[in-house]
Amino acid sequence: MLTAEQHGTYTEPRAGKKVYRGSILSPMKGLEKPVRMVFEVIERTIQSDGQALLIPSIEVNVYVTSLPEAPEVIIDLYHAHGTMEQFHSEIKTDLDLERLPSGKFATNDLVLHFGVLAYNLLRIIGQESLREQDAPIRKKAERRRIRTVIQNLITLAAKMTRHARQTRLRFGRGNRWLPVFRRLYEAFG
Repeated sequence: MLTAEQHGTYTEPRAGKKVYRGSILSPMKGLEKPVRMVFEVIERTIQSDGQALLIPSIEVNVYVTSLPEAPEVIIDLYHAHGTMEQFHSEIKTDLDLERLPSGKFATNDLVLHFGVLAYNLLRIIGQESLREQDAPIRKKAERRRIRTVIQNLITLAAKMTRHARQTRLRFGRGNRWLPVFRRLYEAFG
């Protein structure tokens, strides 16, 4: 705690919670040069629900890094380390691009570019579907998985009808995702 107070910057995001963030150079066994250690020390005397603690709770996070960025940036990067893995997983499983179809590099390159284009379009549709509260969702979400977008918005059951020289799609009246689809169609139509 003393090192955090001496070398870190102090913030108090709420009553009863002190956060010290900073970095120090520390020698490490087996290495000639000292390494940069970014730290975050959180001292809680009151929990987020207002419960006072008899003994302060101290949480220490240390990140060994060679990046020159500010400690806040390093800590945010480490907190978001699993996000990219989820995106890779969605491309591989939801878009079925785990195994590329050809032994030719140029063909696989083209397939991957089409996959990225499809992924980005589906992400845009998913994000746009979150703008209004007309989607039948179970809980509040910040983003939709690609599989959810494909299942609920892309593969809507419809019947193509022709009447009075016009071709239209007819959707089932009981489909709960129809208002979202109509809104997206009007936006991107």
